[in-house]
Amino acid sequence: MSFAERCGLNSPERQADCVQLLQQVEASGIELIRLGWCDLHGVVRGKTIVASQLRQALANGIGMVSTLLLKDSSDRTAFKVFEPGIEETLPGFAGASNFTLMPDPASWHVLPWTEKTGWLQCQPFFADGRIVPLDSRHVLQQAVLRLAERGWQMRCGLEVEFHIYRLKDPLHGADLDPDRAAWPGPAPEVSLIHPGYNLLTEAWMDRSEEPLRIVQRTAQALGLPLISLEIELGPSQVEAVFDVRDVLTAADHMVLFRNATRQALRRAGYHATFMCRPPFEHIMSSGWHLHQSVCELTTGSNVFMRDAAASGLGALDAKQVLSDVGASWLAGLLAHAPALTALCTSTSNGYGRFRPNAMAPQSILWGRDNRGAMLRVIGAPGDSASRIENRLGEPAANPYLYMASQIHAGLAGVDAQLQAPPATETPYSAGAATIPSSLADAVRALQKDTALCQALGQPFVDYYSTIKQAEHQRMAQAEDAQEFHRREYFGRI
Repeated sequence: MSFAERCGLNSPERQADCVQLLQQVEASGIELIRLGWCDLHGVVRGKTIVASQLRQALANGIGMVSTLLLKDSSDRTAFKVFEPGIEETLPGFAGASNFTLMPDPASWHVLPWTEKTGWLQCQPFFADGRIVPLDSRHVLQQAVLRLAERGWQMRCGLEVEFHIYRLKDPLHGADLDPDRAAWPGPAPEVSLIHPGYNLLTEAWMDRSEEPLRIVQRTAQALGLPLISLEIELGPSQVEAVFDVRDVLTAADHMVLFRNATRQALRRAGYHATFMCRPPFEHIMSSGWHLHQSVCELTTGSNVFMRDAAASGLGALDAKQVLSDVGASWLAGLLAHAPALTALCTSTSNGYGRFRPNAMAPQSILWGRDNRGAMLRVIGAPGDSASRIENRLGEPAANPYLYMASQIHAGLAGVDAQLQAPPATETPYSAGAATIPSSLADAVRALQKDTALCQALGQPFVDYYSTIKQAEHQRMAQAEDAQEFHRREYFGRI
């Protein structure tokens, strides 16, 4: 019996995909295949095999040390896997045992920035064929099943802000100096691609065209639904906007986009970072704005759309814009916002973004087409594109956890028939509950949120909290906080 059969992956559809892929690889002259897996921090890890080993990998996977699931953002293992008691805390992880990465043949991509190399997305399984439940993609898959049981599907559009810099010395920079190697190593030395503070200006777009062309061509070669590339307000800051897809596909696209963008730009002498606040004095924070709606699986109709204007309600009532289900989903996102923050803004670096009058949220509020509110509601009765834009996220967040958190909080609101407060028109006024001010505060809020702990599973919440607390503690103990952010995030995400 193959390992794929033991995992329950040997469906007729997968078998057909495997046969087609093997034929395609042989005909195309592909030489190397990267087997990639998204870790807790949204970073792609994996192994590279020669093409002749693809058949074996599709049938039986490839081994991976289990501690890759236990790393904090510096790549230190946050659990003591060689000490007694680990099997009770994390069954299956004792002794840094092996897991098996199983490739999905339907995820095949030929990488456009390197020669004769393909890429397959993988997920980890225990030796007995059970999927590893702590895998972040599995967490989203479980959330998707909750929606499907109601006949629903979540759809997401992505607006991703990030920074692109020009490397001062691509071949011999500080991060490549063997005498300066450390854990984590020094950040690369960079210069700007545009000076900033001139939002959407065409002149800055022209100055940035070379790296943005690389982003464009890479994304389109990978089949990603890129809509636009834009100049953001901050120096060297840009934004990519992607069309709507089902939630799991959208999360996969985000993982692939970040990974591909960084690699393709690095080969051309540029450095892309998806950290929220690069470690320079004059920057603007980057956000990841997640547009979300729910549709009927059978008809595709938008569950959030209100058919007709509500009567007897004030202009700031959520039910003037959204259906009853959509309004309760909105209320669920608000009610669970402190806990959601730990999954939407998942690095210590991201919490400097929540400042007043900065086109970023500060308080737990919603508004009608208001970019200062945490949740921006867009649409009108009869508008099939009615949706909620969550502006809480940072571009470094794990996409699977960001999106799973929205589903669980939204459904909690729907099940409890929560009612949203009136929309804000002044999102930075005093008096409203504020977003957690640190990763540690957000993690504590997650641990106290009964509904999310139940939906995600207490073992996952405990695991996630341990790793994120380790990250926060190292930042709090750092002698130079700015240098911590340079090494921890700037050169790595």
